Amino acid sequence: MTAPAALAWEGATKRYGDTVAIDAVSLAIAPGSFVALVGASGSGKSTLLKMANRLIEPSAGRILLDGEDVTAGPAPALRRRIGYVFQTIGLFPHWTVAENIAIGPRIAGDAPPDIDRLLDLVELPRTLATRRPDQLSGGQRQRVGIARALATGAKVMLLDEAFGALDPVTRDALGARLRALHDDLGLTTVLVTHDMAEALLLATRVVVLSHGHIVADAPPQALMAGTDGTEAQALVAVPRDQARRLAALAQKDAGA
Repeated sequence: MTAPAALAWEGATKRYGDTVAIDAVSLAIAPGSFVALVGASGSGKSTLLKMANRLIEPSAGRILLDGEDVTAGPAPALRRRIGYVFQTIGLFPHWTVAENIAIGPRIAGDAPPDIDRLLDLVELPRTLATRRPDQLSGGQRQRVGIARALATGAKVMLLDEAFGALDPVTRDALGARLRALHDDLGLTTVLVTHDMAEALLLATRVVVLSHGHIVADAPPQALMAGTDGTEAQALVAVPRDQARRLAALAQKDAGA
């Protein structure tokens, strides 16, 4: 028997009055996949992601986690099975790093997580456990957010523009750490990003949305080869052109 998808949207639709944000989208994500959802602002990628842990309820269709409808039980129980990291992080400012990381298990009445191990996983010094969020850099706070998402033992990780507010060096380092965690812990990861280069470098599968529809769904290599539609290729053209211009600049400097 074929194992169910780790996460699946079946005819998922979201309407806001006369506006259709997501239009009958069906998408299945296999266990262990690293999928990037890419699209211009307003394409529906964040809306689609938020349906998975019921931050947004669909107007029609359903979403399945390990083959089970996400509405089958209470939303808090569902969210303990799904790690969620977003751009604004949402750390409690008057709590320590350790207290912020432990919030999920604490609410569930579970045993406290191993804070030292979680800090090690996100490559933060253990000495930061007693600090408060305002004593950390933006990149450190985002790493705490990832540690908090992992604290419940969730095997599905959702990241909604999680690196969008970071500088390029920090963003690249954190993306590489996320990919390593994905591989080492056997996670299923869905990353919403507007950065096609980030999607191509981190994901094993890139799904492009436009006006609430999936317009491309392919491995990074296929997208780079230009085998998908015009919306996807418009996004791919940006990093491709940047790489070409950087190569030309390096060649020019070498010949100077």
